[in-house]
Amino acid sequence: MNPHRWDIDGRRNSVDDRLLLRVAPHLTERDRQIVRLLAEHRVLTTRQVCDAAFDSLRRAEVRLLRLYRLRVVDRFRPNRWPESSHYHWVLDTAGAAVIARERGLDSNSLDWRHERGLALAHSSQLDHRLGANGFFTALLRDARRRPECALVAWWSAWRCANEWGELARPDGYGVWAEGNSRVAFILEYDRGTESSDRLAKKLPGYRMLLSQAVAPTWLVFCFPGTRREANARRALSGGPELLATAVVEPGSSPADAVWLPLGGSRRLRLVELAGGVTHARATA
Repeated sequence: MNPHRWDIDGRRNSVDDRLLLRVAPHLTERDRQIVRLLAEHRVLTTRQVCDAAFDSLRRAEVRLLRLYRLRVVDRFRPNRWPESSHYHWVLDTAGAAVIARERGLDSNSLDWRHERGLALAHSSQLDHRLGANGFFTALLRDARRRPECALVAWWSAWRCANEWGELARPDGYGVWAEGNSRVAFILEYDRGTESSDRLAKKLPGYRMLLSQAVAPTWLVFCFPGTRREANARRALSGGPELLATAVVEPGSSPADAVWLPLGGSRRLRLVELAGGVTHARATA
């Protein structure tokens, strides 16, 4: 078999010292965007990759298969029902080499190990991580469709922990822009597995963190249902002034009018939180 014929018979590229040289000419800027997302956020489903970079699920599937054969990405399906669930994608050897070259590093210097990515298939935190990542990829989907919008920043939970771990460990940090307005936020993605007391115990650390922020930053909680949200809001009543909660239904977006500030009486769009405390109090 000619190792340079990477997509003829459906087999994967071999791993050797020339792998990146063979792969690089085939990569588009969108491919590199996917690689950067996986390097930062570790794992994405096919649907999430589609939201971030493609206009159709079929086109995402076709391109991801090519990147898989190039060893840019690897994939797994968690051991769960239904068996037909989407593939979950992680970085592979060639993808790590791309990131290393962009950063001017040797591949061995990266905080990346192939086996660690695949081990996410068995992680008890997989659903939580995918839920938080899906929150942000939905914003990327909106930004691609609406030229006046942009997800200016998206930090992973790991980056947040490195920056703020002594005070708080959120599931992500983002900056959302629409037109001339921007709103910075820290995300707590809730799956209904923590007690109300546990949620309340997080608040002192967040109050300290937000008091040190250079610009106004919201603490936003995303809940799996309205009953969970209502119960949690009582526990969060002692939180920072810039705190809002939401339930983001499947098919909707965190950019929509789903955010209810503490003390507020109506739901706001994400960008409307840019009005800060004044706007939040005006809805009371």
